[in-house]
Amino acid sequence: MPDPWESLQTTALLGTDRRPLPAPDPAAPYDGAVDLADPATALLELAALETVRRRAGALPTAADGPAGRPAAEDPRPEPPAAAARRLSLLLSTRGGGSGVLANLGELLPQWLATARDRGYRVPAAQVPALLDAARARSELRPDAVALAGPLGRWLAERNPDWRFVQRAAPAPAPEPGPARQTGPAPTTAPAPAPVEGTRPVDGTPSAEGDRLWHEGLFAERVAHLTLLRRRDPAAGLALLHGTWPTERAEDRLLFLDSLQDGLSLADEPFLEAALGDRSKNVRATAAELLSTLPGSALAARMAERARAAVRLSPHGTHLLVTPPTACDPAMQRDGIPPKSPTGRGERAWWFGEVIAAAPLALWSAHTGLTPARLLALRVGDAIDETSSTWADDLREAWARAAVRQQDADWARALLGPAPVPGPGRTARTTGAPAKLLAVLPPAERAVWTAAFIEAHGLGDAFQLLGACTTPWTPPLSTAVVEALARAAGSGAYPWSHSGVLGMTERALSPQTAAAVEELAAGAAPGTAWGETFTRLAGTLRFREAMLAELTA
Repeated sequence: MPDPWESLQTTALLGTDRRPLPAPDPAAPYDGAVDLADPATALLELAALETVRRRAGALPTAADGPAGRPAAEDPRPEPPAAAARRLSLLLSTRGGGSGVLANLGELLPQWLATARDRGYRVPAAQVPALLDAARARSELRPDAVALAGPLGRWLAERNPDWRFVQRAAPAPAPEPGPARQTGPAPTTAPAPAPVEGTRPVDGTPSAEGDRLWHEGLFAERVAHLTLLRRRDPAAGLALLHGTWPTERAEDRLLFLDSLQDGLSLADEPFLEAALGDRSKNVRATAAELLSTLPGSALAARMAERARAAVRLSPHGTHLLVTPPTACDPAMQRDGIPPKSPTGRGERAWWFGEVIAAAPLALWSAHTGLTPARLLALRVGDAIDETSSTWADDLREAWARAAVRQQDADWARALLGPAPVPGPGRTARTTGAPAKLLAVLPPAERAVWTAAFIEAHGLGDAFQLLGACTTPWTPPLSTAVVEALARAAGSGAYPWSHSGVLGMTERALSPQTAAAVEELAAGAAPGTAWGETFTRLAGTLRFREAMLAELTA
């Protein structure tokens, strides 16, 4: 007899006018429970009854063999009871927030990160719900796998829905004792013993790693290569090298991105060969990776081109620019497309690509000037020294190089000093400030962004705030709250700052809760700003209690 549930599904898909209701299952009589006069209603009632029957009537299956080994012991302590109850609330929350609180599901990552930092493990009864949440939200997985510990891996071996746990990097060995760790949890495991190129990083046998790499889904293969590169860069490179000729172009591109982890000059021969790949996107990615290695041959070639394009004037008063006049085959092989994809002039495009790929260290060596002094110089054309045509192109290319090479000195010089309030001052936009800001240490980012907000408000601050480490420092949080107060007083609507407001619920320091409560109390009842401040204050108090429970 066909499965009743499948029959009901088929009828629902085709419609009751095209397919009659399935015959009742003799083992599940529905005497009088279903009104058959209306087929559509009857279909829904039969589906509801079948759902109850399937759930209540499931019988345990016979064990295939011995019970097997139990999960390994996890010596880490469980969080305090109040913190565990709050985790249950966060895991059970679905959908948007209430009128007085943010979407609690958005606060779950902060609970997990804090609990992991404190050295806790999740109570065993909550591990299944945590793994279900991590299955639906990939950003939760690193912390969820670490908090689930050995029990999570044991359960994942028995439930294919949680197989992502087995692909994750192993968490550091837990330490018993009071949970008082205050620093960030390690993100990588201790250095392993030498491994073969096909050995996976999750501790499974090498044969399983071979099977996963050669037979796994593409996402699984990317995850496997990425984790292997983090654990053993040489092994990851050897693994990729073995199948590189047979991979599809789109797959080669994403595999190449995985080499960013642990990138070193040991990868240079492979990347140099990839410069001749038949896919232009692969060639461009290989060139970009090589340009982040100052000692690479590509970086040296770009440095030579950059020295020919920019030189210091004889009196050292300004920079003279001579952009390339053609994109020769050697430049194309090094990742510079002959046609600009952005619509810019070809010479400006070639010039920008050369400067962005050249090592930043060459400029001080070439001119004897610091980044700040170089940026202060006037820029002129080598033919017409009075022209400033290339000034913005040069600065923008230097900014791209600073981000690509993660050079904090150049990023600091390009950003300039922290802004100060004053009439006529405008926000700086040259050189992608948010990207440059991300190169600086976290504390310096917060100070610069707070000064920017005090000077310019929140209008252009969204990306800058996104570059800051969360939760924000108290001074940065105070600057944001004061800017919100000014926005409310100016007559602006809350939704004009919806992006920043969404971030504040997760990132503001809970120490600002009292200040936000004052704003809520001072707002006119029933207004949009009043509701916004009330909701934000409630969320901050919730986070304050949540963090206190985990610290207790």
